[in-house]
Parts: sequence; C-alpha cells; structure tokens
Amino acid sequence: MHEVFNAATYLLDRRLEAGDGERIAVTGPRGSLTYEGLYELSCRIAAGLKESGVRPEERVVLFTVDSPNMMATMLAAMRIGAVPVPVSTMMTPSDLAGVLRDSRAAFLLLSPEFSDAVRPAVAGVTGLRQVVVEGTDDWGRLLSAGEATEPYDTWEDTVGLWLYTSGTTGVPKAAMHRHAAIRVVCETYGRQVLGIGVDDRVLSVPKMFFAYGLGTTMFFPLSVGASAVLESARCTPDIVTARLKEERPTIFVAGPTFFAAMLNAPVPPEALTSVRLATSAGEPLPAPIFERFKDRYGVEIIDGLGSTEALHIFISNRPGAVTPGSSGTPVPGYRVRLVDDLGTEVPVGVEGHLLVSGESVALGYWSRYQTTRKIFQGEWLRTGDFYVAAADGTYTYLGRSDDMIKSSGMWVSPAEVEACLLQHPGVALAAVVAVPDEAGLDKTVACVVRQVEATVTDDELIEFCRDSIAHFKCPKRILFVDELPLTATGKLRRNVIRGQATEMLEAHA
Repeated sequence: MHEVFNAATYLLDRRLEAGDGERIAVTGPRGSLTYEGLYELSCRIAAGLKESGVRPEERVVLFTVDSPNMMATMLAAMRIGAVPVPVSTMMTPSDLAGVLRDSRAAFLLLSPEFSDAVRPAVAGVTGLRQVVVEGTDDWGRLLSAGEATEPYDTWEDTVGLWLYTSGTTGVPKAAMHRHAAIRVVCETYGRQVLGIGVDDRVLSVPKMFFAYGLGTTMFFPLSVGASAVLESARCTPDIVTARLKEERPTIFVAGPTFFAAMLNAPVPPEALTSVRLATSAGEPLPAPIFERFKDRYGVEIIDGLGSTEALHIFISNRPGAVTPGSSGTPVPGYRVRLVDDLGTEVPVGVEGHLLVSGESVALGYWSRYQTTRKIFQGEWLRTGDFYVAAADGTYTYLGRSDDMIKSSGMWVSPAEVEACLLQHPGVALAAVVAVPDEAGLDKTVACVVRQVEATVTDDELIEFCRDSIAHFKCPKRILFVDELPLTATGKLRRNVIRGQATEMLEAHA
C-alpha cells in the first residue's frame, strides 16, 4: 500500500498543529505572513487553481520574484496534487516559452515586473490555459474562489516538484522530485547540519528558483516553525546589508562570489552580529574567502556540495569543524563514491568521478530518456564532478568532468555562448573557458579570433551577447587572439586555451 504524504501539509499544516500559527513564517519587502496567514493564503490559491481547471499532476510554472505569494502558490499547487515549477527569472522570454512548451504547463504565474516582456512570448504556447499576474484582477479572482483546505492524497513517491537545470548539457531539463524528497532534505541537511530551530531567521541570497535557495528559504524554515526573510530584488552587498540590519537573521545563505563581493564592498562587521552561521554552495568556496570572512565578521561559512538533481546539499562542512577549501564530508543519509572512467572505485588520494546516493535524488528528467539513463545509474547519481577524498573523510573539488562552466553559482554552456559570439559578423572563431579571478572563483572568458579586417571591440561583443542570451551567461572578459589551438580532429583544446587565457589576463593585471 502507498503511504499518503503531501509536502504542503508536512511544511505548513504541521506548524498549525504544533501551535505555531501566530509565529512569523515569512517576511520581507513584499510583506509578512504568520503561519496561519500563509496557510490561509495557500488554501485560497489552491481553491483558485482548482477552479481554474488545474488538475493533479499538471504543472504550475512560477516566473516570479521571491515573495509570500510565490511561497504560498508553491504550497497551494502541492496541496492540490499539482506540480509547482519555479523557474529562473533570468531566463529570456523566449527561454521561458521553451520551458512552458517542454513542461506542458497548464498555468503560469507572473510577477508584475515581468508581465509586459513575457506575455507576448508565451501567448502562443499550446496547452497553457491561464496566465495570471500578481496584483491584477485575475489574481483577485483567483483568491476569491474560497479555500481548499483538504490536501490531495498524494503519496511519498508522487512527483511534487520540478526544478529546471542546464546541468551537464546546457539544454534546460526538469528534474522531477518526489513529495517525500522535501522531507528528506529537511531532516538530513536542515536538521543535522544546519541545526535549524524554531528561533532561527534565514536570509538567502540565492532565490527560490534555485534548489539551494528553495531549501534554505522555504523548506528548512517551514519544517521547524522558523522564519524566512525574503528579498525580492537582485541582491547586492548594499541591499543585503540593509536586510541584515533590519531583519537580524541568524542564518545567512550565499555563494562564494557574493561572499567575495561583501568583503570587497566592504559590508561592516556590525551588520552580521545576529548571524550565527553562514552557508555556501553553488561553486567551491576558496579557503582565503573563508578565512577573510571569519576574521572580519566572526562567522563561519560552511561550504557544501549539492545539485538540482539531489534537491539540496549532500556533502558539507559542519559548524565548528570546517576544513577550508574542501566541501566537507557526506551529509547523514547520503553515500558517495569516487570512480574511474571504467566505474571502478578509486582509493583515497586518487581523483575520480563523484557519484551520490540518497533518498532526495530525483526520479529522473522529464522526457529525457537518454540523459536520464546516463546520469541516474541505479541508486547512484552521476554528478559530473571530479573530486578527491582525503584520509580524514573530507572531499575536495578538482573540476568538472565535462566542459560546463559554473560561474557565480550558475551553469553556463560554453557551446551556447560560442554560438552566440559566432553570430556576430566580426567573429571568426570563439572559445569560452573558465578562468579563476583574483579570489579563485571561476569566471567566463571568451577567446575570440576576429574576421579579417574586422575591428569589433570587447565591449561590442559583450553587449551583443547581452542582447541574445541571459546576462549571467555573457563572458566577463573578451580576449582577442590570432588563432585557437585545435586537436588533430579539429576540436578546441580547451585546457590549452584556458592556460593561454590565464596567462593573458595575468599579463594585463
């Protein structure tokens, strides 16, 4: 027999049963809600979704800023057995239209700031029955349908959430997560690593469309009756400083690039006096950033490794037991292996491909049979990372086992950026690689061979890219070269190009 389990009741209804109804569940520039208020709003949205014809297992896409409405809509969709799909607001309208087609979404929720740009692009998407913009008459009608308080009888293994990732191919694909996986990450990383409790207040720089931000902002606080502090705007050191001072969070969540920006701003030490713990993920945290941050603010950063496919972090340092420069040790409930190219486990001190096993690992990718077979291997998830294990049980990142670049915590496909550059009439050849900056963080650099007699500049090419692809994918630097090294079969020798780019940047530093 299947066990009935709905993640919305796990995250929200349990809090009311525990007497937390008057506690603040979520706060920030877009408003505050108690647990009782969040419950009532989510039940009203759930009724509106049902009245709009959204059925169990249909997809509800959210192209929204972080807000109480976004959180309540995700809970509402899960409550009625539908599948919330929060997507990156950094997508272009055409990218979003592609995701809507791929997901066969029935319903799209938009924040008002995106409406004018998005509506024309999604108007012709087949199967999309309703587009609702927060704050409009349509939103008001959605909320006027009453309350759907009874949850749909989903099971532990029912799909409860999709998260899109570029992962190892550069093509957006949806990792399908079970309702029970949300409980798993709360009771492994949330409880046993963060030690999150009812008195914690969590502020996250990563947004809720990231698995990392979704867990720390929504899943972990709600699972214990803590409070989430939402920032709807794109975070900058100044914005975060204001939020830290106003909201006094106890847990601060960011990535290495943002921690480096805070140190360079600099954010004053008194802004973090309420913070007991900081977490980092998305890309490896260089040891110097850890040391500088701890020296200035007196706060430890626990770095960890997670993935969209695993829903959250599965290797992590621990409070009071950090090994700077490493990702730490496996989170309770997860097993990891390092294997060679033939799949044979490698000994301590030898690099290998990292595989992870745990109950939060996704069921697979939506409509991606071949990729699913490649990445999800029995109980093991192939992460695409090279790691090495030390005798003390810690794991240290060595690089990707493919050509994907992780810059500022987000995947960038070199092929996509190269294809964009090659559309410019002044570009003959292009190669995109990751080069570490002065803080040791990977940044996207494009090495470009100009067309004969072309005079295109680096600023022109960067602006050209910004007009065609998401800004975070655009190269941070353009380096002009006379030729690009190729293999005998005509493929780019990326390791050589990466070395040349590093030398050129160091020479002009």
